[in-house]
Amino acid sequence: MSAGPRIVMQARGLVKRYGHVTALDGTDFELREREVLAVIGDNGAGKSSLIKALSGATLPTSGEILLDGRAVHFRSPIEARRAGIETVYQDLAVAPAMTIAENLFLGRELLRANPLARWLRILDKKAMAAQAVQRLQELKVGIRSMTQAVETLSGGQRQCVAVARAAAFAQHVVIMDEPTAALGVKEGNMVLDLIRRVRDRGLAVVLISHNMPHVFEVADRIHIQRLGRRAAVVNPKAIGMSDAVAVMTGACAAQDLPASALAH
Repeated sequence: MSAGPRIVMQARGLVKRYGHVTALDGTDFELREREVLAVIGDNGAGKSSLIKALSGATLPTSGEILLDGRAVHFRSPIEARRAGIETVYQDLAVAPAMTIAENLFLGRELLRANPLARWLRILDKKAMAAQAVQRLQELKVGIRSMTQAVETLSGGQRQCVAVARAAAFAQHVVIMDEPTAALGVKEGNMVLDLIRRVRDRGLAVVLISHNMPHVFEVADRIHIQRLGRRAAVVNPKAIGMSDAVAVMTGACAAQDLPASALAH
């Protein structure tokens, strides 16, 4: 009997309290290798708190997070990044006046090999531009020049730069927070295609989105969060949007769904 897909990242019984408010109430989470796992939930369901805990932006009150089966305790997003977890935030966090290549290496700038140049911290712009071209070509992102300022790009292209930056340096997981928000149909589809390519390159992707058509188009499984807990994990190929929304809002319980709708 063959083993199932490897679990890349897992959370068990996560609790997060802000004073008297409980944002996470013992939630569980499982992300498998080479999958797009969508996380959906109504406002106040605990989606943001879950993602912040997984990405190191907040410390859970209790519970545990495992990466490749080992317990991790991220105290900051930088520690999560060092462990191979990259997050693409809704506000993109790109520097508009800087070039595409500079944005791709933002915070990870390459220095020239010469010892004096390294001591003076002189950037190796040529190497960064060459690697930026390679990284974007691997993901099939069509941008004419790496020396373009990001502010000259369309919204979809800017989002692709942010996603490509995450994919270029992630070793385990890419977390995407509403990556198609405020994009038109064409640019939204461009980003969805990029998400598929990131997955196909071997990374696991967590997609947080309110756009249900996009979720059902690109997700391999859907984690439904409700009242600070995981309500169900469903198979988008075996469940309709209305049923997923019913579980999300509490109109339907997971046990009321047909067995084929639940993802295993």
